[in-house]
Amino acid sequence: MKTIGMIGGMSWESSLEYYRLVNEMVKARQGGLHSAKCIMVSVDFAEIEEYQRNAEWEKAGVVLAAAACSLERGGADCVVLCTNTMHKVAEAIQAAVQIPLLHIADATAKKVLQSGLRRVGLLGTRFTMEDDFYKNRLVGRFGLQVVIPEEKQRTLVHHVIYEELVLGQIKPESRLAYQEVIKDLVRQGAEGVILGCTEIGLLVKPEDSAVPLFDTTYLHAQAAVEFSLSNP
Repeated sequence: MKTIGMIGGMSWESSLEYYRLVNEMVKARQGGLHSAKCIMVSVDFAEIEEYQRNAEWEKAGVVLAAAACSLERGGADCVVLCTNTMHKVAEAIQAAVQIPLLHIADATAKKVLQSGLRRVGLLGTRFTMEDDFYKNRLVGRFGLQVVIPEEKQRTLVHHVIYEELVLGQIKPESRLAYQEVIKDLVRQGAEGVILGCTEIGLLVKPEDSAVPLFDTTYLHAQAAVEFSLSNP
């Protein structure tokens, strides 16, 4: 079993889910008393969020690259960045280490294609929905068509993430608001919806949508376990 290296803390609420999921998946696959071999370096999200807000992505990349180096020195065989938004600096992280970074968008896109879908809605932070780093990977590498909410809805989705979900607040009214956003994406032709923020899966569940939801936290954890249990 290879060792999974995780960069967490963005937020720790979703990092907790990563740890739970990789261990549950390894136990389901291996049985008995098996659990995942993993290492986590957890950063201070307040520092990262400030860099996001000020568009100081290079500085954020330096912090996360250093975290990846710590994982590599600690014996990790891969890097799992437990966040969607900070894959904006994925290239800087990968350049700092020799072990592979398992990209969250790749794991998600592969599942979308396996489901036979092509046109998907994308929910996430404003950075993930509006910047090109995520959408372009889905489109350019996997041939997906991506639709995003209209501006007012993007503001709502972003607000709920930063003012509620990363603080562990799960509000029924926000779930209802997200359901309406999902319905609008479906009206735009979305055949499924990517939950492109690792906290959204804490709020929105499959039963909240008429179309398939692709929980990036779950799919990223699944990709990590597949890597860990694969042959050398």
